[in-house]
Amino acid sequence: MSERAATALIDSAQETVPTAAAAPALQFDEAFTLHHRAVYRAAYALVRDGGLAEDVTQEVFLKLYQSLDTLQGEEHVRPWLLRVASNTALNTLRSRSRSNTRAEEFYREASVGGGAMTTGLDADYERRTEVEEARRALALVKEPMRSCLLLKQQGLSYREIAETLSVNEVNVGSLIARGRKEFIRVYGKIGGRR
Repeated sequence: MSERAATALIDSAQETVPTAAAAPALQFDEAFTLHHRAVYRAAYALVRDGGLAEDVTQEVFLKLYQSLDTLQGEEHVRPWLLRVASNTALNTLRSRSRSNTRAEEFYREASVGGGAMTTGLDADYERRTEVEEARRALALVKEPMRSCLLLKQQGLSYREIAETLSVNEVNVGSLIARGRKEFIRVYGKIGGRR
């Protein structure tokens, strides 16, 4: 084979072999396709709002795209995504809680002389208070019991919970049971139901 033919063969082979820059896009597309639903469900389980869960999901996949080259293997992608989704959703809830507190203060001040409007606002305020009490109680449950409870509530299997939290799969069931007991105990104290 002549030198010219060898050069042409090498050039054509380089054109057909995907470059390193193209590989992450394929991996991202595959990860998005495989895990979008699970990430959305995890986000929705925490934020309980479809639009907000979509925002969290979008932010999680943006973070995946930015750090795709740092993940060791495909088996680590799902636990990483679920952990990031959980953290992002909780951060979103914290920021919304701060803004809701300001809004509630405004509603309370506005409803002092509001008449019929007060009953709707009172019911909404009571519901928000109960939700906030539950969130505070959940925040007082120690890790990893709290994370096990949240991930189980999202419908993950014991194996997936163990992978996500880096705990032994055998311990997940007892962590969930202990977490439930602790949540009920703490929620009773916060809500004055004891």
